[in-house]
Amino acid sequence: MDFLGAQAPELLPGNRVLPAVPGVMEAPHGTTIVAASFPGGVVLAGDRRATMGNVIAQRDMEKVFPADEYSAVGMAGTAGLAVEMVKLFQLELEHFEKVEGVPLSLEGKANRLSTMIRGNLGMAMQGLAVVPLFAGWDVDRQKGRIFSYDVTGGRSEEHGFAVTGSGSVFARGSLKKLFRPDLTEGQATTLVVQALYDAADDDSATGGPDLARRIYPIVTVITDEGFRKLTEAESSEIVRAIHDRRLDEPDGPRAALL
Repeated sequence: MDFLGAQAPELLPGNRVLPAVPGVMEAPHGTTIVAASFPGGVVLAGDRRATMGNVIAQRDMEKVFPADEYSAVGMAGTAGLAVEMVKLFQLELEHFEKVEGVPLSLEGKANRLSTMIRGNLGMAMQGLAVVPLFAGWDVDRQKGRIFSYDVTGGRSEEHGFAVTGSGSVFARGSLKKLFRPDLTEGQATTLVVQALYDAADDDSATGGPDLARRIYPIVTVITDEGFRKLTEAESSEIVRAIHDRRLDEPDGPRAALL
């Protein structure tokens, strides 16, 4: 990275000069990402749909990736740039650990991702934005933490839950009513799938569980034991339980009035 920055800085993702284009470029976009914490860690999940305008570009896109052993990142926005940013982020964290002999702190990882988003600002101004959620287990504080970002790289630590993507308004409403600070890991995974289900119910760009094609949300859990992605069998069990309940209650579970 240092050599490339010195010899050909224009080749780095954040320094590329884009040609002027009339209007906004059409490229596949990924939505929606949700995260929720529980006493033993944090859950990060995403739907599987990518859209390009009013067209479904991909039905089974993966938007949640491990950043390293104790953290994960979920990407909303321009799909191609998002995947490239994740791969570069993974490489930088691995490189730091090999050079320094210790992994970067969770705070440092969050700051580095913020810098990478800011480097993409030129593309974001042309409609090619990438807005992630970052979550992980803080080995120093011994708890799960969630960080959200804006398109300029501004970083905020979220407490309890966070969302990003086109379906974030509807997912946030669902999480606000159902989240509790004393959730178990199983309840937290069910919560994020419920939020994605509600987002897909009202946002056309968010893909709901596709039982016919066996396409389920990507759900990951990060605890003091590290990163773990739920298997297809585990995800399908949660999805089918929610689906069966919604045959009787299409709008999902109700929160208490008082």
